[in-house]
Amino acid sequence: MELTRDFIDTMADGAIILDGFEDCIIGITEECGNGPRLLYSVKSIINKLMDDMSEEDALEYYQFNILGGYFGEQNPIFLVDYMVD
Repeated sequence: MELTRDFIDTMADGAIILDGFEDCIIGITEECGNGPRLLYSVKSIINKLMDDMSEEDALEYYQFNILGGYFGEQNPIFLVDYMVD
């Protein structure tokens, strides 16, 4: 099933969606006592960032501006799949 905005809004109401990285979402997580959160592929994020910058700059940008950001109670979760081919 494709993760469309309507599907995300239905299944993960209130989850933080990172603008411009919707195609990097690989799932929705659930945890007892917490609201649903979106799971992002780090590999996809880095590859997307590398459209406009070097790999080193993309990794730095990801670490400080995405991973290091707090966006709300339903903050995104990131799967470190960058080193896996």
